[in-house]
Amino acid sequence: MLRNMVTSLIKHERIVTTLPKAKELKKVAEKVIKFGKDGSLHSRRMADRIVRERPALSKLFEVLGPRYVDRDGGYTRVLKLSQNRKGDNAPMAVIEYVDRPGEVRAARPPPKRIMDTLDDVLGKVGIESMRK
Repeated sequence: MLRNMVTSLIKHERIVTTLPKAKELKKVAEKVIKFGKDGSLHSRRMADRIVRERPALSKLFEVLGPRYVDRDGGYTRVLKLSQNRKGDNAPMAVIEYVDRPGEVRAARPPPKRIMDTLDDVLGKVGIESMRK
């Protein structure tokens, strides 16, 4: 079941499921992205054991892996929905990849991408700040 869900998550980059399933899926999805970031033959074979479809596997290594090169972790986000499922009142959640195009809530950038203050940038170039 988790293999099918992680394949769907790679294909659509956002799926709706129950909250406990989303929490378990997050662990598998993070592991698969680490394989996609590495890009070695061994990582491709390990990801092939989990991902069920070839187009999703190629998307993992060509699109998702390079997208998260700067990020050390936290590739997915689980958002709890306000309405429970009608039939059995199960809590529902959305699991999605962060930093995807068209997302509603932008993720916090990784520390490598955070801009320094203007004084730090000017100091690296050799210009002293006038505020001192």
